[in-house]
Amino acid sequence: MSNPIGGISSAITSTGLDTGAKQIPVLQDKGTSGTSFGDTLKGLVNNVSDQQDAAADYAQRFARGEPVELHQVMASAEEASISLEMLVQVRNKFQDAYRTLISMQS
Repeated sequence: MSNPIGGISSAITSTGLDTGAKQIPVLQDKGTSGTSFGDTLKGLVNNVSDQQDAAADYAQRFARGEPVELHQVMASAEEASISLEMLVQVRNKFQDAYRTLISMQS
């Protein structure tokens, strides 16, 4: 009797799973050497906050008549808006995933 898993295990490489069409990366445990999920999330939130602060600063400087171009004000405001929208969508996806996990346990 042949080993059905043998064919699958031969397609797994050190960098991922070779499906023929494309290679799917394999998650590896980095231990304590990598950053934690919480640190990554804090970094994202801080980045969005920094972008909003920069946009507000550009708008205030423009309103005071300082030499700031209007396109800089508009671009920084749009970047901050898009970043916030992305953060909200990521939060929504995490909430959906959490609800799915909770419903699977019931």
